[in-house]
Amino acid sequence: MPTSAPLPPAAPSPAAPPLHGPFALLNDEPVAESEADLLGAGGAARQLAGLLVASRDSTPFTLAVDAGWGMGKSSLMRLVDAELTQAPEVETVWYNAWTSTGADALEGLIKSVLMRFDRRVLRRGLARVTERRALLRAVRALTTVAAGPLGVAGLVDELWKSLSVNSQARNEMRGAIGDLVQEWSETAEFQPRRLLVVFIDDLDRCSEETVLAVCEAVKVYLDVPGLAFVIGCDRSALGPNGLLRDLSPAGSAFMEKIFQTSYRIPAADNHGVKDYIRWCARTAGVAPLLDDALVDLLAQRSDRNPRRIKRLVNGFVLEATLNPVWRDFGPGAVIRTLLLQYFYPDFYRMMTGPSGTVDGDVVAEFRMYREVRRTLLAAAAGQPPAQELTAVRDFLATYDLLVPEPLSTSGQAALTALERQLPSEFPDLVINPAFTSLVDELTGRPDADRLLQRLREGPLGSGGEPTRMSQEWAPMWQEMSGSRGDGYATGFGPPLAWQGPEPYGGYPGQGPGGSAGMGGGGGRPGAVRPPEPLPSPGSQPPYGEPAVPQGVFPAQPSYGQGQPPAYSQQPQPAYQPPPLVIPPSFDVLWVDDQPDRKGVVREVLEALGAQVNHVPKSAAAVQALRNRTPDLLISDISRGSDHAAGFEMVERLRADGNYDGPVVFFTIRRSTDREERAAGLGASLTNNAQELRDLVLAALREPTAPVNTAALAVEAMSVARSQAPARQRHVAATGLHGLSVLWVDDVVDSVRGVATDLRREGATVQLADTEQDALDWLAAHRVDLLLSDITRDGDGEAGFTFAKKLRDEGRYLGPLGFFAGRINPDREARAQAVGALGVTTDSVVVRRWVEQVAQELR
Repeated sequence: MPTSAPLPPAAPSPAAPPLHGPFALLNDEPVAESEADLLGAGGAARQLAGLLVASRDSTPFTLAVDAGWGMGKSSLMRLVDAELTQAPEVETVWYNAWTSTGADALEGLIKSVLMRFDRRVLRRGLARVTERRALLRAVRALTTVAAGPLGVAGLVDELWKSLSVNSQARNEMRGAIGDLVQEWSETAEFQPRRLLVVFIDDLDRCSEETVLAVCEAVKVYLDVPGLAFVIGCDRSALGPNGLLRDLSPAGSAFMEKIFQTSYRIPAADNHGVKDYIRWCARTAGVAPLLDDALVDLLAQRSDRNPRRIKRLVNGFVLEATLNPVWRDFGPGAVIRTLLLQYFYPDFYRMMTGPSGTVDGDVVAEFRMYREVRRTLLAAAAGQPPAQELTAVRDFLATYDLLVPEPLSTSGQAALTALERQLPSEFPDLVINPAFTSLVDELTGRPDADRLLQRLREGPLGSGGEPTRMSQEWAPMWQEMSGSRGDGYATGFGPPLAWQGPEPYGGYPGQGPGGSAGMGGGGGRPGAVRPPEPLPSPGSQPPYGEPAVPQGVFPAQPSYGQGQPPAYSQQPQPAYQPPPLVIPPSFDVLWVDDQPDRKGVVREVLEALGAQVNHVPKSAAAVQALRNRTPDLLISDISRGSDHAAGFEMVERLRADGNYDGPVVFFTIRRSTDREERAAGLGASLTNNAQELRDLVLAALREPTAPVNTAALAVEAMSVARSQAPARQRHVAATGLHGLSVLWVDDVVDSVRGVATDLRREGATVQLADTEQDALDWLAAHRVDLLLSDITRDGDGEAGFTFAKKLRDEGRYLGPLGFFAGRINPDREARAQAVGALGVTTDSVVVRRWVEQVAQELR
């Protein structure tokens, strides 16, 4: 019988495409195992664990693991914990101080310690406590019977109730806990006593009340043999110039006793940081794109902070996979733009805004300002070359300024006049070498002009011939399906958009069967919303403390130069503000010819429940006002080529009597001239969402009756301080962003240096050399702190007289301080009489006042 030929093997069925692309985001969890230790913290962890075990006979003691934001306190502590699990007769317990508030922290920490004891020890402890109270036998028996079926958690609750029932019980708490620890720690003969190591994390993120509650628990109630505490915190945040600056001398002395010793985590070495960056890039799937030059850039610009590195790598992945703008450029442009987004957000907003400068290019304006500034300052040494003088003349003419004669003695005056019209950030940024070098690197690209245009206008969009992707993406897209070796791809999508099946793959907006990114696809009208700015490199990270919740990280740190940050950037506690009392109908007229570029205005207004009527031009605003008078008018300033349109509109409205209510100018560009012109119209000006919210709320408030005595002003200040919401703060990392300071001095040059330092950290500081200027500013702006001299024009009482006038007339009742050339008892008494913070000759004390007010407001 003939046999048939064997059947060919069945062709393998095509593999289903994966449901995700090759890219991933990095987490921000602390390292807990030695295998994940990429920066060599394991060696320090082993040494610390060994020291803790060897010091069990020295308990109680407290060790601080000291480091700034992101420097790896949690990671190091987790690694120490892992090492301690190998040690005999050692137990550990973790307590995250950030999870509790105020007095709850004391109870939470003590209960966390008690939970580590076994049920037998807890029952005996509960029996001892009830007997110490000399309670009736029946009550004691009832308690013991009730405790019988309870588990450890129930016993801990009962024990806490007994230990905290009244002041007498609290006085005995330490002894009772000491007995518990002693009984628990006893082991068989010739064996070491048991040791309980308590790890307390994130203390520096807490409110002052929580910090003090935790320290009270550690030093007053848990300071017993057998317990060792390891506390992760930034000691500078808990120092006399930090969160606890208002403590009494006795309180400060108490805090000094909390920590017996500290270990300051050093920054990782440069070689290790580069290896870490490469590991992050491999994990995220973008390693082929980060060459040695970009790795060096990230190491340098991140200040060797692993958390910051992770966020930058994550930002790179998001931009490259979601933002079509980057298709025509490369990884280097993405990284440098991200650095501007994260660390200089105010400048970035102007750079990408529609009307950031007179000619629309804030980068060119800044670079030209830098050259003109250099020429004007050097003019004192001799006449500048003709070419430089021409450049100065042309640049000044843009702002209707003339080159003064002779320039050798008037260069500084010309520069001052120029800077009044420039964005208020420029004078600080121009002396920041980290920023200027970053701008130079970005503008040094051959495609810089096209890049800046795309950042302002968004991607080109789809619907035309396929474009050639930048060759800088070649290491990545040549490995991805759907791309062609010559760099062409269909569509205009992001450079690394994955062509997977929906819903996990593809580029938003692509049609069925289409592809995105490498393969092309539908474009989108605009760039991805920029990520939240990072805290400045003045704060530090190994890698991965608990993720920082998104919040306010305000503006321009002196990145990478060890200078103080210019914005706030530390995580804030979950503070719930009191409910807003908003009228049933709160109408806002918003005038802006490009509302999409300032969507934050609508977000703020709608979040407050306002009814928003938007119109694009002045004529439409006049018509809207004829139909209905709003409770608040919000306006832009520049419209098209008219860079004073908003001011002129409000001037006409005031002159014609069409509107005399509150006005807020919301603009990308903020300058001294603009602020003063707004003040002259009785209006406010801001480029900040939080400030806008505050100004809107101010317009909502009913006018209050005037307060006409300094004594009531003092009382109001005291009440405000006592009711200020407790809020976490890290002074060194967050800066003073959002704080408004008015400084009155007839010789403003004498205080300009201090004012500049405060502005560098984000505060708004207005200098007024006359009382009238100060009154005008107070009438139009929120002022959080008023600083004043005392002697003016030969009048040795001028400062006190002016302060009393402000108090009596109710024009200003907030914090007040006097900065003078001398102090005496009479001046101190006069300052106290008007409710001032004091009199000082020391700028350090002024800085302390500023930080105190900032803390109370937060």
